[in-house]
Amino acid sequence: MKLWNNQKFNKKVDKFTVGKDRLYDLNIAKFDCHASIAHASMLKKIGILNTSELKKINNVLNEIIKDIDNKEFDIGEEFEDVHSKIEFLLTEKLGDTGKKIHTSRSRNDQVLAAIQLFILDSLNDIKIDLKKLFNILIALAKNHKNKLMPGYSHLQIAMPSSFGLWFSSYAESLIDDLIFLNSAIEVVNQNPLGSAAGFGSTFPIDRIYTTKKLGFKFLKVNSMACQISRGKIEKSTSMALSLIASTISKLSMDICLYMGQDFDFISFPSDLLTGSSIMPHKQNPDIFELIRAKSNLIQNIPNQISLLTTNLPSGYHRDFQLTKGPIIDGINDLRDCLEMFIYSIPQIKIKTKILNQKKYKYINSVEKINHEVLKGKTFRESYLSVSEEIKNKKYKKPKKIKYTHIGSIGNLSLDMIEKKFDYYYNLLK
Repeated sequence: MKLWNNQKFNKKVDKFTVGKDRLYDLNIAKFDCHASIAHASMLKKIGILNTSELKKINNVLNEIIKDIDNKEFDIGEEFEDVHSKIEFLLTEKLGDTGKKIHTSRSRNDQVLAAIQLFILDSLNDIKIDLKKLFNILIALAKNHKNKLMPGYSHLQIAMPSSFGLWFSSYAESLIDDLIFLNSAIEVVNQNPLGSAAGFGSTFPIDRIYTTKKLGFKFLKVNSMACQISRGKIEKSTSMALSLIASTISKLSMDICLYMGQDFDFISFPSDLLTGSSIMPHKQNPDIFELIRAKSNLIQNIPNQISLLTTNLPSGYHRDFQLTKGPIIDGINDLRDCLEMFIYSIPQIKIKTKILNQKKYKYINSVEKINHEVLKGKTFRESYLSVSEEIKNKKYKKPKKIKYTHIGSIGNLSLDMIEKKFDYYYNLLK
């Protein structure tokens, strides 16, 4: 069944044009029902439906939502998408009353409303997940703030660092991601319902009513602007997903490196690791390798959306159908990665006395330069002097080394990072 029937049916064309919509539409089915409930309430308000009809429609839609929540809802091969399935169920159970649901609505604004509600719900859930991960990283930074670790640049031994500095660096990086997440939420949080096919409706609809009913922050006022927002919504969402993915991908890479025997800074319980089919001594960080891989794929989604939507003129085009898959997959994959991170990272085990290893002999060379500068030498004199000591193998590390600047975040407080995160977390409330 289709929501249009003015064309001859061609099975080959149907298979190609439907694509994977039935699969992806299961993610937005509940939100299509919520949008239809709001739309039906508005139709009652303007006199298209009576009280009895509205009650019957709402009852059926709530039954469908219950089936969706219980994973008992199926679109079926005979339906083009979730929208045609839901309208069919309304018509099957309510007859002519069910046929009224599409009044003053196009599948264009119907799809937009369902997708935006799904994205909003997902982004707000991701925001909660970010808060959980942030809190874990801050707690780890506090618990391990004075435990030293080597700092590396260019993958070469650089200067002393600390686990407090490492954990809190990723915590603060999540704030940047939160800013972009908030931005995406603001873009998506505008009601497109009632824009129809992009040219409005001659019915006396009340779009402000449906905006409040659906919990959107704003109304997308111009009906054509609603259709133009298709692609922009997905792109802004994908950018937010991409930045979060970038952070957890880099952290995953650190973990994979630091677990290796050549670094040996950290470890995890064996039940979080995997083994080898041939080498019994191996314990592999597959969780973090997969998070890294999935996150790197998520970072490609903005490019996919751009290629799909670049240079399309105004109005709806079927190209937009292909933006649904990358966004839904990206959201679901990112949530899986965050869930696994939140589960696993608190179980990290920190090694101690790492800097005592011979290979870190010169890691305090900068500190020695600083000691000489404080005694009256210029920086360049001190640099050349310590450089000669290293070159001639006469270097001796300073007797007294203060690590206060790297104990957690130096002379500043972790509270500053927490306050900054809370500011952006609560900004849209």
